[in-house]
Amino acid sequence: MSLVRLNKFLAEAGFGSRRKVETLITEGKVFVNGNAVTDLSTKIAPEKDKVTVNGKPVKPEAEKIYLLMNKPRNYVVTRQDEYGRKTIYSLLPDFAQNCVSAGRLDKDTEGLLLITNDGDVVQALTHPSQKVEKTYRAAIDKPLTKQELEQLRKGVMIEGYKTQSAGVYIKSNKPGETVLKIVITEGKKRQIRLMLEAVQHNVISLKRIQIGELKLDKLPTGMWRPCSPQEIRYLQSLKKLRSKE
Repeated sequence: MSLVRLNKFLAEAGFGSRRKVETLITEGKVFVNGNAVTDLSTKIAPEKDKVTVNGKPVKPEAEKIYLLMNKPRNYVVTRQDEYGRKTIYSLLPDFAQNCVSAGRLDKDTEGLLLITNDGDVVQALTHPSQKVEKTYRAAIDKPLTKQELEQLRKGVMIEGYKTQSAGVYIKSNKPGETVLKIVITEGKKRQIRLMLEAVQHNVISLKRIQIGELKLDKLPTGMWRPCSPQEIRYLQSLKKLRSKE
């Protein structure tokens, strides 16, 4: 009978990244055969042991799900929202309701999300050590000066933290709107907006157009599609790299 680590079992069952499921375990929300388990080194036999999270039984997903979604503006990346705002899960199919998003976008930001039940892929895409590039299209209210452009590229202070070097490129300029392409390898909350605020610019619109080799391309707003075999191979390659660390 094969044994697997409890955190790996939960991640593969769609409960999020390893870090997220470890929090569930340490908070005493995970039970094995009726007993609370808080030891992160615990191993189980999936065919024999009964695992519950918050009182609900857990079964490993029979098949991995990988979807790309073009998140619309004014939607939040949660299953339920205490303020009654629209969530992306109202746009996803029934079979993806237990999946999670690899990285979040705030309510006012559009663009690319990876939706999956593969916790290891989520961890591989989002862990800082991987330095996976995230590419955004940002429209701001006025042109950047050369000094401001250089500041953004070298790093700016946001909430007591200096951002790492970033790719910042001016794509177009017209009265009242400058369009930028911004490439970062971090994923701080509202990072792009805060970076631009740090050089006294307001964001008119913001869209994520690429994560690593995953591209938004012409996927319509509010729609989703399965990842292609090539995209899945890319995600699996990231997972293998992460497992070697």
